[in-house]
Amino acid sequence: MRNKKIRGLIIIVVLLVTAYYFLPLVVSNLPSFWTSKRLKLGLDLQGGSQIQLEVDFTDLELTEKEKEDAVKTALQIIRNRIDQFGVSEPMLQRVGNTNRIIIQLPGLKDPSRAKDLIGKTALLEFKLLANSEQIQETYEKLDKYLAENIEKYEYLEEFSDVDKEEEALDILGSEEELDETEEITNRVFSNLTTSDDGYPMIIQYENIPEFKQLLEDNDFQKQIPAGIQIALGKQDKNDPYNVRPIYVLKQRAEITGQYLENAMTKIGQGYSPKDKGPYIYLQFNKSGSKKFKNITGQNIDKKLAILLDDIVFIAPTIESRIPNGEARITGSFTIEECHDLVIVLNAGSLPAPANIIEERTVGPTLGSDSIQAGILAAIIGMAVIFLFMIIYYGVSGFFADIAVIVNMGFIIAIMTMLEGTLTMPGIAGMILTIGMAVDANVLIFERIRENLRLGKTVRTAVDSGFSRALVTILDANITTLITALVLYRLGTGPIKGFAVTLSIGIVGSMFASIVLVKAIFDGFITNIARDKLSI
Repeated sequence: MRNKKIRGLIIIVVLLVTAYYFLPLVVSNLPSFWTSKRLKLGLDLQGGSQIQLEVDFTDLELTEKEKEDAVKTALQIIRNRIDQFGVSEPMLQRVGNTNRIIIQLPGLKDPSRAKDLIGKTALLEFKLLANSEQIQETYEKLDKYLAENIEKYEYLEEFSDVDKEEEALDILGSEEELDETEEITNRVFSNLTTSDDGYPMIIQYENIPEFKQLLEDNDFQKQIPAGIQIALGKQDKNDPYNVRPIYVLKQRAEITGQYLENAMTKIGQGYSPKDKGPYIYLQFNKSGSKKFKNITGQNIDKKLAILLDDIVFIAPTIESRIPNGEARITGSFTIEECHDLVIVLNAGSLPAPANIIEERTVGPTLGSDSIQAGILAAIIGMAVIFLFMIIYYGVSGFFADIAVIVNMGFIIAIMTMLEGTLTMPGIAGMILTIGMAVDANVLIFERIRENLRLGKTVRTAVDSGFSRALVTILDANITTLITALVLYRLGTGPIKGFAVTLSIGIVGSMFASIVLVKAIFDGFITNIARDKLSI
């Protein structure tokens, strides 16, 4: 009895999780507490662009380790740049252990812009932050310009305080009195770069497109005070406040990546929290060491921002003069974060160029046709299997059909929960799973039939059928699962998509066929005393 309660609880949890992630795909306007995750479509289903790069070592004398680092560095640089597109779920991965990289950009029909961005030389810079007076001057000038030219920037009207001015004018009764009221200044730029909690120089993620569009405007750029630059901080995916920092910097770079000799991750063993945990160690070359010594000596207690491709990754405070060209970047880093930042820092002097060797565009028509063909194949396959199981096994076959439906929903729900991307090979894996989903039940039903022919009672026949077939089912599915895991480990994009859906389908199939169908049989037999079983 206790085992049945635990089994029932597991079934309820699995069905609830499946419904939670599956329903948003077929039902709109669900309550706000429902998940916002949706199943993503790959390049072959949605259309878009694919580019293949090759890191070229022809003209360079590098060790195998340096070649390996060069490929990893190129991959990190390209990933940072692709993020600028705003493309939904771009896919970047290395082709096995080779020096080739595949980039898939779903929804992007023009690969020329991607090629231009990817081909740029990485720019690593160290810049001082502007002082408070320069920041205030910058904000006041930009607020004034946007207030006077708001009609040119319609996409910023939601950040305008014009409505507040009109209300104040009605209260005060004259424009002269309104002009003397500082609190009612139309601060468009200040409002854009202030979080919902009132913190300045922070921008909400949903406002970043407007901010980037503004920075690309030539007339706006002319209003920024000479020698000043406005830059966006690096995105923090773990940020619970959904914001990114804004930095006002001195435009002149104090030192660039050409002087950086090496960056590496180290672990601090000190006693204070500041000296414990992972940190980033920097080593400049001889010329860089001299420049860095002067910079740090002249700017103690000031912040020095580290930028890659005009994105601020970190802005630590200079605590002392550093004479030997060595520096530490400390903070609340994990090992992975330190490693990623080290790759970015070393990217300033990319040791090998990355050449485009292949590019292709997948049109939306092909994607639409693939989806329709996949759905049609799945429907036909399920219909034939459903009909066969009901004709051949009667009511028991209907129970197996329920398991197939639950398994299909389980695959889609888990793919959504893991924020996976569905590709055409993935659909093939799902279709294959449909056939495999009833395989376990066929084994079980044949064992039950044998027991019934031997004269055993319905309950005994069912219990014995499930227990006798269990070992065979586990053996067959585990060997298939091992194959799928090998495909995922060694395969590339399409092969991985097939392996993922197949693996999820195998796990779901075993759950549905062994656990769910057994529970249905138990309820079917326990509630009503039966001398015969439709099987």
